[in-house]
Amino acid sequence: PVTFENGRKTFLFKTLVSNECLNDCRYCPLRVGIDSRRCALTPEETAKAFLEYYHARRVQGIFLTSGMSNTPDNAMDQIISTASILRRGGFKGYMHLKVIPGASDAAVEQAVALASAVSVNIETAGEEHFKKLSQSKDYMNDIIRPMKLISKLTEPESKYSRVHQTTQFVVGASDETDSEIVKYSWGLYKRLGLNRVYFSAYQRGLGEEGLPGERSALSNAELLNREHRLYQTDWLIRKYGFSDDEIPFESDGNLSLTTDPKELWAMRHPEVFPIDINRADKFELLRIPGLGPVTVNTILRLRKNGGKIQSIDALGTVGKRLTKAKKYVKFGY
Repeated sequence: PVTFENGRKTFLFKTLVSNECLNDCRYCPLRVGIDSRRCALTPEETAKAFLEYYHARRVQGIFLTSGMSNTPDNAMDQIISTASILRRGGFKGYMHLKVIPGASDAAVEQAVALASAVSVNIETAGEEHFKKLSQSKDYMNDIIRPMKLISKLTEPESKYSRVHQTTQFVVGASDETDSEIVKYSWGLYKRLGLNRVYFSAYQRGLGEEGLPGERSALSNAELLNREHRLYQTDWLIRKYGFSDDEIPFESDGNLSLTTDPKELWAMRHPEVFPIDINRADKFELLRIPGLGPVTVNTILRLRKNGGKIQSIDALGTVGKRLTKAKKYVKFGY
């Protein structure tokens, strides 16, 4: 299952067109030089396999990516050819196409013209950290250039404005801090208009010896928790009205692994609380630990209908989250 930026979930047919790759991404188990069984599908084979699942109603869309067995544009040609077969055959549903780092402008635009969403994985926060992951890819030309082009092609009022752009950080493979990742994410949202940033925790044991992630003091479970904290932070930025400079980091530049960032922000700003649940606006309410968009909308609906909220019990079953909210609210009216 895949969760989109609007919270909707669906099932996608996700596949590599080829797992052959000449890139040296040190975190990737399919990188060049690894003794692994290699195989590739033709565009016709990939399209046929997807349609079998689609017509059986087991998937609603397709996600296509590939290793790079020759050149970036050769890999893109296999992805684009598969997408073209499906579109010409009448498939009008969701299609996410990965843009291979280093792809030409023409290949990028072809992908955008066919896709519902496209993405180039940024992988880490900045060129210096990126150099510790790969020597065969150029950060500015292979990653940032196509991202900027996609942003331009899909800007509002353009003919491709319906196409979404996303990206992904491989968290912990290099030695970036969470604050650097959040800063870069903020820039991607604000300057390039990305629809969504995803995070994938590096899991020790997959990468090359000497990779920063292999020397990390964090366990694999803690790296997964780090990923979770970054998703919570991303939600604060996209949905709760927080800016990047409001996110609370520890002294080492990382997010707390023990306390969620929203609650930690509240603990560091006692002057803001308690918030009057009967007078606060939407974004003030969203600052209250334990209250999410659904509960906040319930509060606003009750107030719009003329009701005065006199206790937390009026908001539904008082579970762990509403219990947390109690100490941050008041019911003045």
